[in-house]
Amino acid sequence: MNKLFYPRLAITNIKKNSKTYFPFLLTCIVTIALFYDICSLAGNSGLDSMPGSAEMRMMLMLGTYVVGFFAIIFLFYTNSFLMKRRKKEFGLFTILGMEKRHVAFIIAYETLITALISLVFGFLIGISLDKLLFMAIGKMFDADITLGFYISSSAMKSSLVLFGLIFLFMYLNSIRQIKLANPIELLHSTEYGEKEPKSKWIMTILGIVCLLIGYYISLTTQNPITAMILFFCAVILVIIGTYLLFTAGSVTLLKALKKNKRYFYQPTHFISVSGMVYRMKQNAAGLANICVLSTMVLVMISTTFCLWIGIDDLIKQRYPREVIAYTHANEEDIQTIRKVSNQLLKEKGLEKENVLDYRYVEFSGYQQGQFIKTDRNNTYANMTNDICTVLVTDLEDFNRNMNTHYTLDDNEILLYANRTVFEYDEFEVFDYKFKIKEQVEEFMGNGNSAANVASGYFIVVKDEAIVNDIYRLQKEVYGDYASNLYNYYGFDIDASDTAIEDYSHTLVKKLGNVGLEGYDVECRTISYAGFIALYGGFLFIGIFLSILFIMATILIIYYKQITEGYEDKERFEIMQKVGMDHKLVKKSINSQVLTVFFLPLVTAVIHLAFAFPIVSKLLSMLMLSDIELFIYCTVGCIGVFTIVYILIYSITAKSYYSIVKRD
Repeated sequence: MNKLFYPRLAITNIKKNSKTYFPFLLTCIVTIALFYDICSLAGNSGLDSMPGSAEMRMMLMLGTYVVGFFAIIFLFYTNSFLMKRRKKEFGLFTILGMEKRHVAFIIAYETLITALISLVFGFLIGISLDKLLFMAIGKMFDADITLGFYISSSAMKSSLVLFGLIFLFMYLNSIRQIKLANPIELLHSTEYGEKEPKSKWIMTILGIVCLLIGYYISLTTQNPITAMILFFCAVILVIIGTYLLFTAGSVTLLKALKKNKRYFYQPTHFISVSGMVYRMKQNAAGLANICVLSTMVLVMISTTFCLWIGIDDLIKQRYPREVIAYTHANEEDIQTIRKVSNQLLKEKGLEKENVLDYRYVEFSGYQQGQFIKTDRNNTYANMTNDICTVLVTDLEDFNRNMNTHYTLDDNEILLYANRTVFEYDEFEVFDYKFKIKEQVEEFMGNGNSAANVASGYFIVVKDEAIVNDIYRLQKEVYGDYASNLYNYYGFDIDASDTAIEDYSHTLVKKLGNVGLEGYDVECRTISYAGFIALYGGFLFIGIFLSILFIMATILIIYYKQITEGYEDKERFEIMQKVGMDHKLVKKSINSQVLTVFFLPLVTAVIHLAFAFPIVSKLLSMLMLSDIELFIYCTVGCIGVFTIVYILIYSITAKSYYSIVKRD
């Protein structure tokens, strides 16, 4: 046999199956290009010259693992569509006299050709996009980017190893399927699964229960710490519920529609319902995948855009003043930090404004109604939903800093809750039973408290003696783990970023030179770059992964429509032969495609709506508390994604119809 027989046959097969091979080939190319790019960016030495490079590199490294893991699952999944379409062809080869080892040679050459084309074009596109993406990162940091191409040998090696193994195992999996099947099974492989499935009420109910539990967790979780712990549990439950409802619930629903004679015995409904119910078992996994991927895209894009848009407010919340100094609240240290900072301002010709200067103690506990439990051995110690922090300061400091004129009687307090609502008239902690005179709408800024993931209660007591006593009591309870009594000293400076940075660095040195211990100095301008890198990294990875997920969604939808088109072709030809015209055929097709196609989108939007509360709690851990901004970002992302989804529908519906209407 001619040595070129198998390669030629492989090339011919790829050309003849271009409608299914080309989208797969394009997906491989794009996936390789994106994986190369994120690996290249993570190892690019140009990041070192940018502020916040460590945070950005960490995010990019995390992205390489996510993209790599996704590439393995996604390419194996899409390759299964190809094999399903090709089994009949391979069965014909064996009927005509080919041995299975000859079929294995053909598949080997097809895989080799696909791998070579994918890697070559993937690297070319990846190298071309690499500089553009690096410039986009540089734009985030206002960094200067030198022109010229950069080829990462390490990224190329990682891509070759990963995708070489993926193509190898896809080939071995294809051979396994061919080896285990006999020629008759291969010839009739597309006809399997046509047996009408039965209603599965137990699985349907289980799916509903999983969804309801996942939704309940999201709706009832109030504490950000609990949200972080339970979020992935809720996600897994919703994914399981989605697959169960699409697999069993959809069949149960269609069977119920079939029993509804008024609905079922209409030409379009008769064709669409009867068609879907026969193949819902194989369609369900694809529809569930589309739904899950769509939900992931919506969650990632809405949250990352929200973080990026709200970054300025977020930084101001974390750093209420431009320069902030924390020190132990003894008079000597307080006077030292005031003196050194004021002298330095005078030396550099700067003026301070918006001064915040107050003493406070902050400690953690477990909330049980109006009680804040601080006993380390209490029975509520494992109930993370009740964890909270309490910050205590005195009325004199509060009035001076907030420019207010409140008065308090004995055992009266002012209270501010930052992440939840305190629903009681009294507040009890240690030996104190305070009466809440008023819940104030604002409180003195405190960056450390803003960064705390637990819900916080800020209370203003009558005088300094009570603050000192509460400090003593929490010291007795927590021992070595107790908090110190601190003084917060912060102010703004109306100067350039360079001058502010210079002042902050010099202040740290001078405080060290005078022997001050246990202090911490923060600067908003210096920290800004780190936040830009962190949230910019979130946005970059979110967009990057969303492109992959949208591409996966498009390909799954396309293959589903193509596969169903070939399966429905003979059925619609019979319908036309018995008198159904093209117009009615098209109408029935649209009814079926619309019903199936938009179900994942509607379900994804429902998932997102119920996920909104718990996701907002997670965002509060990143100091984003602007719920209104998150709502706008979420609604906007749903709108844009719906437009893209409709565009995909219009393209795939035409492909489906072009197959089934052929004579």
